[in-house]
Amino acid sequence: MPARVVVGSQWGDEGKGRVVDLLAADADVVVRYQGGNNAGHTVWIGEQKFAVHLIPMGVLRGKPCLLGAGMVIDLDVLLEEESELGSRGVPVRGNIRISENAHLILQYHKLIEAAEEERRGERAIGTTRRGIGPAYEDKAARRGIRMGDLRDSDALAEKVDTVVTYKNLLLKNVYKSPTVDPDKIYNDLRVLHDHFGEMVCDTSLIVQEALDKGQRVLFEGAHGTMLDIDWGTYPYVTSSNPLSGEVAAGAGVSPKALDQITGVTKAYTTRVGAGPFPTEMAEEIAASMRDAGGEFGSTTGRARRIGWFDAMVVKKSVRLNGIDSLAITHLDVLGRFDEIPVCVGYRCGGEEVSDFPNQIEELARCEPVYETLPGWRADTSQVKRFGDLPENARAYVRRIEELVGAPVSHVLVGRQRGQDIVL
Repeated sequence: MPARVVVGSQWGDEGKGRVVDLLAADADVVVRYQGGNNAGHTVWIGEQKFAVHLIPMGVLRGKPCLLGAGMVIDLDVLLEEESELGSRGVPVRGNIRISENAHLILQYHKLIEAAEEERRGERAIGTTRRGIGPAYEDKAARRGIRMGDLRDSDALAEKVDTVVTYKNLLLKNVYKSPTVDPDKIYNDLRVLHDHFGEMVCDTSLIVQEALDKGQRVLFEGAHGTMLDIDWGTYPYVTSSNPLSGEVAAGAGVSPKALDQITGVTKAYTTRVGAGPFPTEMAEEIAASMRDAGGEFGSTTGRARRIGWFDAMVVKKSVRLNGIDSLAITHLDVLGRFDEIPVCVGYRCGGEEVSDFPNQIEELARCEPVYETLPGWRADTSQVKRFGDLPENARAYVRRIEELVGAPVSHVLVGRQRGQDIVL
């Protein structure tokens, strides 16, 4: 593996955390390259549930973990995460480094995002209201505050005063919301810098040094391809690029560094929030799968919408990310059905659609074309070898390979470490 990236091939929540945790066992460095704390990765170790939102999943393996420049970081959340993991025996402080170029999420970002969602009313996007979008907006507008800015107290005071003056005008005059105190924001940032300052550096140099030594570097993103701001179901997307192509910019490495791209997909499909969802199933079926699969957001706790496997979605992800292999998660959840529909295409206005539409208006008019595969009505959670899966379960996996054009390298059959099959 010298350099491998793990990407989500659906709308996020595919179980990337489990796959990263599995692969991190053989990694030397784990790098998060984009996103904020509006997403989470979850791993069960025995009866203990670990959910991380900013710190790379490799921390649970004791690996050096880097928070890359492509991230937006809420330092209050990072502090809570460090404290919570530390209280449970996970060493964090000596194992993480934070890019000096990563942007910060501040109080006004969260207030503005919440106010904007309220203003949208029925047209709300369904954000987590964690301030991620406004933080990326400030990054693009060149008024963001970065981790490295916290070193110079005088320059930081000037930057905070300038941006807060602007944000307070928005909060007061546009959203009719409470304003924020620049002095409090400044003082809080200085305290946080005292805590995190020694962890801040040019993380791209650490990554390059590891690669030069031939060490194994594992890159992890947040969200999934269908939430990519450029190629997802816009505007019902996140505010960054989860695609594998973002690794270069978000982690600060050459695109030539990547050796292996692993896509993660559920054996069915889920998404959180608003937006078109062609294979969404009837709620009575979804409810039974939701409990079995633990289909509640690790960050918000919101119940996920559930649909049948959509090959159109994953096929697009394979193409956009250059996926070399797939890890299929939650196969065990489907062991309750006699028959399992799989979406093999779309039909819109009576005509066949050859590729996943980029415009949501067109996607909303699409109807899934299903192929029905036989179920296996068996508990697969203890299976350790692919050949020991029920015949119909193996056929289901092989059919997914055919439909999306990528081989399956891993099949996960439960939430615990060890409930995975390597092909």
